[in-house]
Amino acid sequence: MSANSPAAVVVLAAGGGTRMKSNRLPKVLHEVCGRSLVGHAVAAAEELTPGQLVVVIGHMREKVAEHLAAHHPGARPVVQAEQNGTGHAVRTALEALAADGIELDGTVIVTTGDAPLLTGGTLRALAGAHAEQGNGVTVLTAVVPEPFGYGRILRDEADGAVAAIVEEKDASDAQRAIDEINSGVFAFDAKLLVGALAEVTTDNAQGEEYLTDTLEILRRAGHRVGAVVAADYRDILGINDRVQLAHARRLLNDRLLERAMRAGVTVVDPATTWFDVQVSYEPDAVVLPNTQLQGETHLGEGCEVGPNSTLKDTRIGAGACVSNTTANGAEVGELATAGPYAYLRPGARLARKAKVGTYVEVKNSELGEGAKVPHLSYIGDATIGEGTNVGAASVTVNYDGVNKHRTVIGAHCRTGSDNMFIAPVTIGDGAYTAAGSVITNDVPAGGLGVGRAQQRNIAGWVERKRPGSTSAQAAAAAADRGAEVPTEA
Repeated sequence: MSANSPAAVVVLAAGGGTRMKSNRLPKVLHEVCGRSLVGHAVAAAEELTPGQLVVVIGHMREKVAEHLAAHHPGARPVVQAEQNGTGHAVRTALEALAADGIELDGTVIVTTGDAPLLTGGTLRALAGAHAEQGNGVTVLTAVVPEPFGYGRILRDEADGAVAAIVEEKDASDAQRAIDEINSGVFAFDAKLLVGALAEVTTDNAQGEEYLTDTLEILRRAGHRVGAVVAADYRDILGINDRVQLAHARRLLNDRLLERAMRAGVTVVDPATTWFDVQVSYEPDAVVLPNTQLQGETHLGEGCEVGPNSTLKDTRIGAGACVSNTTANGAEVGELATAGPYAYLRPGARLARKAKVGTYVEVKNSELGEGAKVPHLSYIGDATIGEGTNVGAASVTVNYDGVNKHRTVIGAHCRTGSDNMFIAPVTIGDGAYTAAGSVITNDVPAGGLGVGRAQQRNIAGWVERKRPGSTSAQAAAAAADRGAEVPTEA
């Protein structure tokens, strides 16, 4: 915590979110660009390095607490057992801190757990203005093109302070014409907040403790109520249903793509390209249409990914090319290639200039520098040495029904097409295997492994077993032309 950091940030995330129509997830755990709604709120708060970071939880509290522990262990969950309003939620948070002997002195930021576009920069501007102006409370507001449904900000004409917040249903026609609205995000003086919350009543239509009542309480006590207008009104947009969720996802994705492009990434078609917030990149990477980059995916300098690719938690090396590929937890080295139509599963690691080609699946396997698996193959639990070429339609048979076993193919090997490697098995450096082989035993370095039955031909089989068929007719015609008919071997 720095000298300019708030004493605490309280994130309100206890509501049920009934308009999401979800029986499986509370509203705040729905995701936008790879992070939950509450995760976005916490991430923005963490940028301020507050002394205390509290998340008030209620609906499906066990799931939210588990999520916070896994992804944001620095956030402290506090349970609001009954959702009795925003004022009650903040009071519950402060009482939980007080019970642990934590007395707040300084600024308390109160924000919401359903506004994924709210940035740390906007919160920092709010906290800074609050301190500079010496306000008892400062409201984050926004000037919006369509204010219907929001609480309007009424300002004192003399000094610009907030005189009141009037809700849509209570506003006059003149007040409804005001386009500055309340975001539900506030900066308070900690000690003044504690006193004001003690005076909040439930004397309203909902029978709840409203946090906004503290503004009038502080104003009556002679404290200034200030306001800071968000630079981008979209920062304050909250999520109440899945339509708004999709809208926020589009807006945030546009921000992420713009940031990437200004950092030197070429995004050919932003309309069909999606980034998660954790994605990182280096200059001159190229992203082709219909590409989704998820989780902690990283793009190296000058690489090319897409089109039609989905990469999750995958690292792409400098100058690598990945086309029409699905990858999860994989690593594609410098100047390596994957696709089209490749599937790289967790643990797939391609070294420099390695190649995984069309309709190839790789799982928990390493390909050495320059190694190639060009066509129609499954490589699972395997190590393939540098410069080796694996023939088309090859399979490392890694699973015996109980345990997984490993295949090791050495450096500069040439394996034939349609090979089955029955693991555990090792192919020595420089060895060859014959096409159509089932390799059950180790092949020594420089040797040739052959594991196939000798072919035999049965003459006249078609005419005897499939008389009258088109095949039998073609065979008879060939005999009439004097074509050689091989005898049984």
